[in-house]
Amino acid sequence: GDKDNLKAVVSTQSTGNFGDYVKHWLSFGDKDNLKLPQIFHVNWFRKQDGKFIWPGFGDNSRVLEWIFNRTDSADNGYETAVGILPKPGAINTEGLPPLDMEKLFSIDKSEWLEECDAVQKYFNDQIPEDTPSQLQEELVKLRERLNTQSLEASVNA
Repeated sequence: GDKDNLKAVVSTQSTGNFGDYVKHWLSFGDKDNLKLPQIFHVNWFRKQDGKFIWPGFGDNSRVLEWIFNRTDSADNGYETAVGILPKPGAINTEGLPPLDMEKLFSIDKSEWLEECDAVQKYFNDQIPEDTPSQLQEELVKLRERLNTQSLEASVNA
């Protein structure tokens, strides 16, 4: 992955102390009867043979449709080491040229471990005293899943 993705997103989306910002949102997890936002990671820029796999622009609404359906409890995804990915056919590709959806959603262990390193570096360099322990714990769990789970997760799992 692009090592500057996290830094760019965080620096443009957060105007204060990022650690405090995240702690604020994490504090809602202890409260009952709240409908908390779900978080989705999307990489619109994944490439194969130097070309973008996903067409982008207006077709991004197809991925957003999957996300909206997912937030309405649709059974359109499956668990992997990195989270829930769309089941085959769950994203509407009608009218698009042939896409390598398998490649698009493949999990490259080395890329993800590099991303973990980049996130840890961000924590260490930018918010060393303010990194919420929950974020550190999630990063450790992600590394463990990447190192112990099969990355060829079954759609039927």
